[in-house]
Amino acid sequence: MKNKNKFLVTLAIFSGFFLNSCSEEIVDLEPFGTVKSETAFSSPTLVLAAVNGVYNAAQMGVFNGTEAGPAPRGYVFGAAYFQQNEARGEDVVNTQAFYQITYEANYDATTANNVFYWSDGYQLINKANVVLKGLDGAVEKGTITEAVANGYRAEIRFWRAYAHLELLKHFSMPYFHTPNASHPGIPYRTEAIITPQDVDANLTKGRNTVAECYTLALADLDFAEQNAPTKAQRAGIDKIVKVTKGAAISLKIIAFQNMKMWPSVLTEFAKLPSQYILEANPMAVFANNYGNNESVLSIYNTANTNPGVNGALASQFNRRNLIAISPIIWRDAAWLVDDKRREETAVVDNAVFTRKYKDATNYSDGSPLIRYSEMVLAAAEANARLSNTDVALTLLNSVRNRALAAPLTQAYTSATFGTPADLVRGILKERRIEFICEGKRWGDIHRLLNDDIAPTSGIPSKFRNGFPPVGSYTLGTPFTGTLTAAIPSTDRRFLWPIPLQETNNNPTLKAQQNPGW
Repeated sequence: MKNKNKFLVTLAIFSGFFLNSCSEEIVDLEPFGTVKSETAFSSPTLVLAAVNGVYNAAQMGVFNGTEAGPAPRGYVFGAAYFQQNEARGEDVVNTQAFYQITYEANYDATTANNVFYWSDGYQLINKANVVLKGLDGAVEKGTITEAVANGYRAEIRFWRAYAHLELLKHFSMPYFHTPNASHPGIPYRTEAIITPQDVDANLTKGRNTVAECYTLALADLDFAEQNAPTKAQRAGIDKIVKVTKGAAISLKIIAFQNMKMWPSVLTEFAKLPSQYILEANPMAVFANNYGNNESVLSIYNTANTNPGVNGALASQFNRRNLIAISPIIWRDAAWLVDDKRREETAVVDNAVFTRKYKDATNYSDGSPLIRYSEMVLAAAEANARLSNTDVALTLLNSVRNRALAAPLTQAYTSATFGTPADLVRGILKERRIEFICEGKRWGDIHRLLNDDIAPTSGIPSKFRNGFPPVGSYTLGTPFTGTLTAAIPSTDRRFLWPIPLQETNNNPTLKAQQNPGW
């Protein structure tokens, strides 16, 4: 990591292509790794390119030492986010070897998938911090105004918070693992690493507590909410592919959900603007990635800027059919046989695969990080946990009914769920159906560990790696076949280890390695 951080002495934010303020593409301003920090913020155009470089870091990342090179994988919020978070759960089946290590929990401190999740997460964080520092200098020199800088800072601080919260899901125990969340989180980095001196100063930074991480993330998101444009103030596809107040509010909802602060979830939900609505067809989001009214934030992909054959969503889930929907959720009774969401699938070698991601040629599908339907179900869950069952039921049905063949007779009623706890469990099941193959499953498994209503206990039992046998997807009864053994949360594999390349250079983190690793 020391060498990797020193690599960042030259500001590596101009690799590949970036989106400009109108979401068009502009070519490299200078070759990769040669744009110095003193010139990167010397004009409004370069400032904007630097800000957009943070989006690029969120989309693509580095894999095996190359950024936008021969093997980008979509770390940390491109395709890898979806694939890794799904492969850690039980609602998909890894059909081949691509994510087998993650799927079977056979990773260690050197395996590439989890190592690059960490390193690319922190590369994104450092790029964010470098740009924040550069914005301060650009204001001092009069290159941009304070108002313009605050708009950019809102976008950057959003990504900084998002990256830290994402890493917490994999490298730290959930918020309520200890009563005051005093257990180890991850290092929450807010200082730019630009010079060799910066590298040396950060080599001994240890882990913040989980509570500290959430406090810092919420401060970043509060700033983003206050200073980011609204959706209405954005133009064209920037309403979806750029950070808005709605995106900041939505990520706060997710954070408060993780913290089990249910009144705060509802307070934030009430602030979401009316421009966000549920599409009448639940699959409209995927038919019109960049022009629907339900997407809150998606990663922008084009034929020229995408994570490539080894990472793009339509490559992994569609063309190459590497990750199938599991018979476990496919045959669950809560997913009605005539549910419209079953139509966006295809059968290949007797396995069922999602077809949410359609462009298997140019890989231009938007990567749907946050949808309004997720916020609606978060509010439904919060209301159900607070015993506001009528409101919770209405919100749940608003998401589910649009997928039903006959909502007048198939919709849930007050008699469907005997208790508020049953309603919570119904909402959580709906999340699994609605967001299948959208990277949400591990987040729920993680936050629900030892929950008082719907507890998870660790990495769940799942289908064995490989294509399920004939007959596995027959509807009518739940799947009852052989599954792998569950892995309890007390097993070291519940958390990913801090990468060896990091602990070798940081003695503080070496002493703070996750238990058992």
